[in-house]
Amino acid sequence: GTDCIGTALRHFCKSMVNLELLPKSPDSRNEVENPWPLYPKIYKVDYGHEESMNLFGSDPRAFAVMTTALLDDGEGNVRAIRTTNVERKEDGTLAPVPGTDHEIPADLVLLAMGFVGPETTLIDKFGLEQDASGNIKAQFGDYKTSRKGIFTAGDCRRGQSLVVWAINEGREVADVVNSYLDE
Repeated sequence: GTDCIGTALRHFCKSMVNLELLPKSPDSRNEVENPWPLYPKIYKVDYGHEESMNLFGSDPRAFAVMTTALLDDGEGNVRAIRTTNVERKEDGTLAPVPGTDHEIPADLVLLAMGFVGPETTLIDKFGLEQDASGNIKAQFGDYKTSRKGIFTAGDCRRGQSLVVWAINEGREVADVVNSYLDE
């Protein structure tokens, strides 16, 4: 998500809010629940957060917040995000906290939810070949899959990466598809 924050800042966003569903991580490692050599589950400030703090004066993240709706302006444009705070129950699930509903004005909403691999519904339906990591197999630059007329780009081709790579590949594959359609 921090690459999305950095990209928005570089495009001169007027404000920044980064909603995190999970509660804020602790400042230091819990050696019992999160011992070495497991990846440390601690609060971190990445470059996008730091840049946003420098520009707007505070951490852009709001923790333990769930989006419940995207609200439109009546003309199909986003105008706000409806949220509610959440808390972890004893069984580990997250539950809304009554009375914490809130609206955040918004002109643009970016979903940066993490990537664990491409959805398999279309891969299976079209019988697309996958690489060893489960991504759709295609060469950088031509973006052709194992099926004629089907192209792939971004994270579903290269795996989890920066949003700028996805944007770049999206532009390139558009040119490739256009050339294909002109044949």
